[in-house]
Amino acid sequence: MNLRQEVNKTSGFKNLELLAQEVVEGFIAGMHKSPFHGFSAEFAEHKIYNRGESTRHIDWKLFAKTDKLFTKCYDDETNLRCHIIVDNSSSMHYPKINNFSLNSLNKIGFSVLAAACMMYILKRQRDAVGLSVYSDKYDYYAPEKGSERHHRMLLDQLSKFATETPKHTETDTYQYLHHIAEKIHRRSLIFVFTDMFQTHVEDEKLFDALRHLKYNKHEVILFHVFDKEKEFNFNFDNKPKRFVDIETGDSVDLYPENIKENYSNAIDTFFNRIKLKCSQYQIKYVEANINDKFNKILTTFMLERQKFI
Repeated sequence: MNLRQEVNKTSGFKNLELLAQEVVEGFIAGMHKSPFHGFSAEFAEHKIYNRGESTRHIDWKLFAKTDKLFTKCYDDETNLRCHIIVDNSSSMHYPKINNFSLNSLNKIGFSVLAAACMMYILKRQRDAVGLSVYSDKYDYYAPEKGSERHHRMLLDQLSKFATETPKHTETDTYQYLHHIAEKIHRRSLIFVFTDMFQTHVEDEKLFDALRHLKYNKHEVILFHVFDKEKEFNFNFDNKPKRFVDIETGDSVDLYPENIKENYSNAIDTFFNRIKLKCSQYQIKYVEANINDKFNKILTTFMLERQKFI
């Protein structure tokens, strides 16, 4: 069962780029104290050494500090093409948020800020990034580019989509993932932000669309965005409530405790099925709880980027 509550228009992010910079720099600083500290060392100028590559450009001074092999990158290198896909259907605008901040995000806000953080790193790495946004239509598409103007344009679009809440906009992930897959011809690292809720399409068709993204040797990472406290654990006080599906407008009145057990079983089965299918199709699955920090998102991004280049 797909249970959501109505949301209203939000004021969005005051400065998405500065907020993304704050998150990334905090994450990089934290990596100095973690097992991943090697990734943070001069990360705009280095990449992990892969066995079989020439040893000519290994940074031996960095090896002495980190005990890890890195090779130097140069200004004319573009190591990666990355495409970010964001689900902008009505369900992604749950819960209601009036002003976005690091401690107050809904699913679309979390996805937009996570995407902006990844773009900030890609910009520093001089990599090319593209963006697709969809709901019940193809809201936006931009091919992979690495210019400052392109970067600014994508940030403006992301901020716009977080601000403008669609009303009763259904999810058509199946159709638009196929469209996006057909547009991306060169091998790319693809990140998908979606809550995986579908209005009418069977799960199997959705998984076929995800598999389509694997064509042309793309690497696909699915960030399954959800509010764990409400949408997974179903933690509501046991008072009469009206739950409204904001994609269809359908509603149901009930006491949460009366259906909590059945709901929990159904949502657990749904999540496990998604994980299983992603494993079968060699798509990396990452739970993205909007109540958590961005460390899991950024760690996944950094690790996948290092493996891809």
